[in-house]
Amino acid sequence: MTPPETRIRTFGAAAIAEAAALIAKGEPVAVPTETVYGLAADASDGAAVARIYAAKGRPAFNPLIVHVLDLAAAERLGEFGDEARALAEAHWPGPLTLVVPARADKGIAGLVTAGLGTIAIRVPAHPAMRALLAATGKPLAAPSANASGRISPTRAEHVVETLGGRVALVIDGGACERGIESTIVAATGGGLRLLRRGPVAVDAPLAEGPVEAPGMMASHYAPVKPLRLDAVAAEAGEVLIGYGPVRAELYLGEDAVTAAARLFDLLHRADSAPEPRIAVAPVSGEGLAEAIRDRLKRAATRP
Repeated sequence: MTPPETRIRTFGAAAIAEAAALIAKGEPVAVPTETVYGLAADASDGAAVARIYAAKGRPAFNPLIVHVLDLAAAERLGEFGDEARALAEAHWPGPLTLVVPARADKGIAGLVTAGLGTIAIRVPAHPAMRALLAATGKPLAAPSANASGRISPTRAEHVVETLGGRVALVIDGGACERGIESTIVAATGGGLRLLRRGPVAVDAPLAEGPVEAPGMMASHYAPVKPLRLDAVAAEAGEVLIGYGPVRAELYLGEDAVTAAARLFDLLHRADSAPEPRIAVAPVSGEGLAEAIRDRLKRAATRP
């Protein structure tokens, strides 16, 4: 099969109509969300979901997040207890994914849940993803729009770097506001468990164990180059990404919010720099800073 030519279209009615037509044909398209760009396809179509996996080279055991327009649509897919519903009402639309027991009649392709009895659901806030959900009338499976394990994309050009020729269309909505993937919380009975840190702070214990959600693999979000953490200066052959008092040409900023928005963009730039290795300054603090350190730890872990 001849790879598609990857087209970039600025977000607007025409781009959404083109994307919806591709999704109706079972093809995935890249679309911005408030977190990172997602690779969206009809979550009820097994062949379409398989094309997401094929484009990303994604391990079949790693489940996908299903995006819907509102809580009512989410409750048609999963069973929401009081804790899950309270979180949804407080943070949706927004960068929070809830893992809940899947309904038997959910109508979602088995590949989406990777054989688990749970389903990961999010109600996004970005107007492009919401417009695409409305235009298709379908729940959309949408992992990050990058080759599996590579740096997550926060701009349209990042998508093309690893998925160019693998997907037909990228909707360009500019830089993602949050710049880091959603917080993931499991609400499957017996209390809440934090599966992945992200922009939404949730008071729940961090889960350890089998892969239940995206971002739980030890090696993830990885640049091609080796990455050294907690660097206060660049060594020979390194490009340095600074933070706080550690200044560098590639600079995350002085606070975690700014750093999260810039993180993947700067990792992409460092990966394209002439130096063969990357160093990243210490990112101190709690909450969102912990989420940033989690991403960096995974990016530094070689498979």
